[in-house]
Parts: sequence; C-alpha cells; structure tokens
Amino acid sequence: MFIFLSKFIPPLVYPLGLACILIGVGLLAERKLYLRRTLFVAALMLLWLGGNRWVAMSLGRSLEWRYLPPNPMPSAEVIVLLGGGTEPGLYPRPMVGLNAAADRELYAAWLYHQGKAPYILVSGREISWLFASDQGAGDMASVLAMLGVPPEAIWIENESLNTYENALFCRKILEEKGFHRIILVTSAAHMPRSVALFQKQGFEVIPAPTDFTITQADWQRLVEPNLPAQLIRLIPSAENLYATSIFLKEYLGMFIYRLRGWL
Repeated sequence: MFIFLSKFIPPLVYPLGLACILIGVGLLAERKLYLRRTLFVAALMLLWLGGNRWVAMSLGRSLEWRYLPPNPMPSAEVIVLLGGGTEPGLYPRPMVGLNAAADRELYAAWLYHQGKAPYILVSGREISWLFASDQGAGDMASVLAMLGVPPEAIWIENESLNTYENALFCRKILEEKGFHRIILVTSAAHMPRSVALFQKQGFEVIPAPTDFTITQADWQRLVEPNLPAQLIRLIPSAENLYATSIFLKEYLGMFIYRLRGWL
C-alpha cells in the first residue's frame, strides 16, 4: 500500500497536479464567483511559479549542492549504484536504452576503472504493475558491462522498490561480506535522502553525486544583471515545471521518510 500511495499522492501536490485540482474545484463552484476566481488565480500562480526558472534552479541548487564530489575521491570497499538511468530493451529498442540520469552508470564505471573500489553493487528494480519491465538492476548491469566492467565485479540487488529498500537490502548483502565503507552513486538531487538512509543502516558513506542539473556556470548566469535574459527566465516552461516537480519530490520524500522513522 505504501508503494501505491507513494506513486499516487505526490503528483497531486506537485504544481501541475495541484493546479488541476484547484481548477476542477473552481469549475464545480459555479455559484461562488469569488471562490472560483480565487481558485483559478491560485492555479495560475502555481503553474507560473513551478515553471519559473528561478524557482526551479533555486530548489535544485538547495539539493544538489549539499554534497559535491570529493577531490580526490577516496577509495572504498564497494561502489553502490542506485537505480535509474536506463530504459528496458523492449521492442523496438535494439538494446537497453539510456535516459537523462544515465550519468549514474557512466560515473560508477569511471570510478571502478579509476580503482576506487573493486566491486559495483547495482540496486533497484521498477514496479512491475506500473512499468513495462522490472529489470532495473539487470539493465544497469548490462550497461556497466558495455562500459568495460567485468561481470565478476558486478553484484545485483533486484528487489528494492524505493530508496529505503535500496539501503535496507544493500545492507543485507554487504553485511555478509563484511563491507561497511561504500561509495554511493546517484543523482545529485537524490543524494541528501540517499546518504541519510544509508548512514541510518550503519554504512560509512562517501557521496559520489552525478547527474547535476545546476552547474556553477548556470547559477552565475542566472543571477547576472541581464534584463532581457531575466525577463525570459520569468516565463514558465514545461522544462522548468518538470524540474521543480523532481526537486519537490525529494523534499516530499525526505518529509515522509522522517515521519516513518527511516531517516
């Protein structure tokens, strides 16, 4: 039930979903003109704020810059790679595909080839009733193999359906091997929640964030005093609305996980 609610409720509180609810209620309030106008204005403001580049980038920076890649990267006993970055090799795809989070696989393979850890543990699978395939970890292992990581260096945890289960099931595997010091690879926005969960399971965590959406150059460009550019950035866009929703998902996830005692 928790998995269902975690997928069903969040879209309803993201800007787009909440705006749709406000518009729907407003349409029903035919005889209450003031309430109707208020709801429509609130929906419009939600979409404008959620699609605003300033809002999207500020939220992203507040998450992604909490953990920056250490230089130099320390060594560990194993690299833990959290699910994401791949699309199943279903027809008509000729092979496993990559998506916007594929930096995770690339970075994990690069760290392995740099000798930072002798093994990569890939963790996570898709929800079978929601997606066409549940072979998340298996697909990630295939990509790592294509990137030159030998099969004997890849371990697979293919049961976890969320980040809490990633940490819980990885602990069960790594405790048997006596491993406690890990390099954790995931998207930068996802790293704050992930680090807290793995530390809660007793791991010594070296954060290795990747898949950054906000670079230092992006932020400097955002705050520069360029009036034409700033006016354009105030215009809402689907790209910014999507980014805002992704970042709000992380904050909502941290809130819910704390309520459940997982953080």
